[in-house]
Amino acid sequence: MSHEIDEIDRNILKVLQNDASLSVDDISERVALSRNACWRRIKTMEAEGIIKGRVALVDAVKVGVPLTALVLIKTSKHDADWIRDFQAVLAAMPEVVGAQRMTGDLDYVLRVRLADMPAYDDFYRRLTSRISVSDMSASFVMEDIKETTAVPL
Repeated sequence: MSHEIDEIDRNILKVLQNDASLSVDDISERVALSRNACWRRIKTMEAEGIIKGRVALVDAVKVGVPLTALVLIKTSKHDADWIRDFQAVLAAMPEVVGAQRMTGDLDYVLRVRLADMPAYDDFYRRLTSRISVSDMSASFVMEDIKETTAVPL
């Protein structure tokens, strides 16, 4: 079953991406749709996995993890066992808030949230003690110019 996204669905998604705490009544009013029709569309998009979840966005600075590191990893291992182990290591490290496998010279890029440089050093030591990598370096974010969780619709 594949749901075709139309303009009404896009509008619902835009509203939800901006504020997922709104009631169905508020959403339906903003997209000019009846409450029941809006609710059905939301439930269909949830069932199809288009809406993957609803979360609270937390201010990282206010909860004590103001430092963002972009960790660049190269590895000489690409077998299924290493990849499975790498994924398990990352899953067990809550400070890793994003991980992507890359094309080009790098194999992986991690986005890591930390309190400070000693916390990065601790992260580095724990990661490299659990999984072998060929090369690992990091760049640290000085200023967030734009950050969003919203998918462009």
